[in-house]
Amino acid sequence: MTFMNISLSDPVARAAHTTTESLGVVGARFILDGGTSQGRFSLVEHPIIPHGMAAPLHLHTREDEYSFILTGRWGFWQAGNVVFAEPGDLVYKPRDVWHTFWNATDSPARLLEIISPAGFDQFFVELAALVGSGQAAPEAIATLNSRYGLAVDLDGTARIAAEHHLVSALPE
Repeated sequence: MTFMNISLSDPVARAAHTTTESLGVVGARFILDGGTSQGRFSLVEHPIIPHGMAAPLHLHTREDEYSFILTGRWGFWQAGNVVFAEPGDLVYKPRDVWHTFWNATDSPARLLEIISPAGFDQFFVELAALVGSGQAAPEAIATLNSRYGLAVDLDGTARIAAEHHLVSALPE
């Protein structure tokens, strides 16, 4: 799993050259880490199963996220409010605000996640390695969350998943 290296002499990140890793019900397609943008932003695509909860209820302390919907209808819970977005829509998820998001359809869906500043993109690399090695125990995930300034609310996650009939991304 690796992000693409693009430059002025090689400016196209070709889909066929990217890798996608499973994180449970959601995946992470590694497109651009912060190197190309000098740390200003990174780009990850998230494919997801029908009615999959992409992430537990969480907040970032270091970065903002922007979700650009490619396919499907997505639900977003932010600070107690629920909104829905469809292809072509962009959803702002600021740092220090509790949020989660999910595929609100009966079909697979995809969105692009723009992360600013970059850095959190590496969280997905490390999480994919934990999941892939079978070492995604709650303690290991908690350590990873802490290293990336991510707070998680498991009770809130369970409540939102039940309310919207979602397949939870929480490890068993």
